[in-house]
Order: sequence, then structure tokens, then C-alpha cells
Amino acid sequence: MTFMQQLRLAVLMSVPAIIAQVSSIVMQYIDASMVGSLGANASASIGLVISSTWLFWGISTTFAAGFSVQVAHLIGAGNPSGARSVLRQALLSNVLFSTVLMVIGIAVSSKLPYWLGGEEAIAGDASMYFLIFVCSLPALQLNSLAGGMLRSSGNMHIPSILNVLMCFLDVCFNLLLIFPSRQVLLGGFTINIPGADLGVVGAALGTALAYLLTAAALLLYLFTQDPNLRLTSEKGSYLPEKALLRKSFRISTPMMLEHTVIMGAQILSTMIVAPLGVAAIAANSFAITAESLCYMPGFGIAEAATTLVGHSFGAARKDLVRRFASITVWMGMLVMTVMGAIMYVTAPELMGFMTPDPEILSLGVVALRLEAFAEPMFAAAIVAYGVFVGAGDTLVPSVMNFSSIWLVRLTLAALLAPLMGLQGVWMAMCLELCFRGIIFLIRLYKGNWLKCGLHTN
Repeated sequence: MTFMQQLRLAVLMSVPAIIAQVSSIVMQYIDASMVGSLGANASASIGLVISSTWLFWGISTTFAAGFSVQVAHLIGAGNPSGARSVLRQALLSNVLFSTVLMVIGIAVSSKLPYWLGGEEAIAGDASMYFLIFVCSLPALQLNSLAGGMLRSSGNMHIPSILNVLMCFLDVCFNLLLIFPSRQVLLGGFTINIPGADLGVVGAALGTALAYLLTAAALLLYLFTQDPNLRLTSEKGSYLPEKALLRKSFRISTPMMLEHTVIMGAQILSTMIVAPLGVAAIAANSFAITAESLCYMPGFGIAEAATTLVGHSFGAARKDLVRRFASITVWMGMLVMTVMGAIMYVTAPELMGFMTPDPEILSLGVVALRLEAFAEPMFAAAIVAYGVFVGAGDTLVPSVMNFSSIWLVRLTLAALLAPLMGLQGVWMAMCLELCFRGIIFLIRLYKGNWLKCGLHTN
């Protein structure tokens, strides 16, 4: 393949993945804006537990990744039958794993807001939001698994299309569940829109229902249509084998531990922000959601990098592994540099869409404009991590990720928050992301990760 052919393939793989990632964040953005219209307390109740929901979500998706990386390698090696065997075993394993997570989440849901330092006024809604989220974990896990399997087989379009559909469903469910029944004037006609008036609870239920329906559609396509992975073409056991589970845990455990430690850091960061007041909690949550629109293209490119590197590794083409690694990392840095510039300019509009509160808006704009400067290096860390995952190298990058957050970000945040408030917390984040991007670029170009992949052992 020529360089231009490789670049074209990377772009074609990345665009659908970017759309899928952005649509999931648009869904959160819409949730935040709808709940934001209910007032600062409603916004803060979600903001208080959002890091905890990401902790459980991330553990689910990293567990699923241990299986999808193996599928990418097997398809790259020309062994679709082996890939289907991995898929069958992954289904039961993931259902059992997500059920255990759900039970743990239910057990802590009532106490979590108080552990995080939340005020009594927001604790009830925060607890219910988290409870409904963890009850939807099996659907979320199957959604992640099915989408990851399709992307590993090279099918980036179906997960993208269905993620956009999920965003649309979330809006529809939110309109019905968050607000009371009302009349809307449209084109000279009065339309009656029914509503359950559930507020924060309605937002959680709407998202859960959207995940459930999307997971069902992804699984149906995976079982019956995908040329590499459809399970209707042959029979096989769904019981997990020890060898496959060992390989899966070898890939996913460092990622899972890394995500747990990172999200533990995010939760601790929320605890640092909580004493700054309801406005700071809400602004921090809204700014995180708004910034996600900027960095999710990086995660989309990282997914494409994982697939391209995984296939190249399975085919024993380390020359292609290196080329796709460089192409995708620099492409991610370019895209997120542009997105960072857009975020800096449009920060007031991004925050204003989610909240009318002037104090929350002002705090959020400052946070976003600080973070815009970190986006190029954040892209380097995101996409390089996707490259390493595609090669089956997850331990060292995971250690790099959580060490950077705990040693650099949290230390700086704890020092700066009392002096600078929320601005200090986000300045600490900006500096840490720049540091993390630099160390990931150094590891990428030193090439040690090529010796750590599954096919080199």
C-alpha cells in the first residue's frame, strides 16, 4: 500500500467511528441541556455522580475490549471461524460480568452522593440517577461489545449509524420523560406533547431505554448479517474457555485497572470541586460534557487505529503497524487541534446551550478556554493508546495513564483549587494532558510496544 492508500483507509475507518463517538457525546450534551433547564440543583445532582457512572461504564467497555482485540487479530490472520468462537464466549462472559457490576452499583447507590460530599438538596436525585444507570449496565455492556466486535471485523458503518439512532431515541425519550405534558405551537398548529414530569429520573430512564434498543439492534445485525461474525452460519459453545479468558484478561485487566484508577481520580477531583459550591459542581460537569465534543473525534480515530493495527498485527505486517500508528496519531492531533480552536471561540455558546445560569456559564467558559490548549497533546495520548491496544500492549500504557493523572493532575488540582477555585482544577488538567501526550509520543516512536503484542510472545 502506498502512503496515500494507507491515509485514505485510515480516514475511511475513522470517519464512521468519529460519528459514533460524537453522537454518544451529543446524547450526553442533550441530556445536560434538558436537565439544565430544570435549574442548578438538577444539574448538580447529575454532575455529582457523573464520574461514578463513567467509572462503571469504563470497566464494562474495557472488559469487552479484551475479546474484541482478539477478534481483530484473528480476522487479520484470516481466521473468521476462530473470531466467531471468541464472540460466542464473549457474550456470556460479558453478561455475567455486567450483572456483577450492576449488583455492586445498586448496593452503593443510596450512599454514593454523601460519600462524594453532595448536599442534601441534590443527594436524592443524584442517587436515583446513578441507580437507574447501573441497572442499565447489561444493556450498555452488550452495546459496547457488539459495536466493538463489528469494528474489529472492519465494519465501522453499522455501529456509527446505530449510535446516531441511539442519540435520536434519547431525545425522544427525554422529551416524554423529563418534562410535564405541554402544548407546543408549531407552524400555526397547537400540538399536545405528553410528559411524565420525572426530571432527573426521566433523563436516566431515557438514556437507559436508548441503550437497550440500540444494543438489541447491534446484536441482531451481528448475529445475522456480518459476513465475518454472524453466528447463524455455524454452531458452537458459548461457555468461556480458560485459554481464551486468560488471553482476554491479559489484555483487559491493565485497561480495567487503569480506568478504575483514572476514574477514581476523577471522583476525587469531583470531591475537590464539591466544596466550591453547587455552581462549581454544575459548571465542572457541563464543561466536561462540552469538552467531550472536542476530544471524541480523537477516540473515534483511536478506534480506527486499534482495528488497523490489530489487523496488521494479525497478518504479521509490522511495517504496516508502524505506518498506521504514525498516520492515525498525527491525524488525531490535527483534528483535535482544530476542534480545540473551535471550542475556544465557541465556549460561551457551548455552555449557554446547557445552562441559563450566569455564574455556571462564566465558570464553564473559563474552564473550556483553558482546556483548548491541551487538545493536541490529549489527542496524541488518546490515539497512541488505541495503537498500543491494537497491538495487545496494554500494561505499560495503562500505568502511564493513571500515573500521569494521579501524580500530576490531582497533585496540582489539590494545590490550585483553594487558591484559584474551579479555574485551578482545570489548569491542573490542562498541564497534565500536555505532559501525558508527550510521554505517549516518546513511547510510540521508541517502538518498545511492538515487542509487547500478543503475536510476539
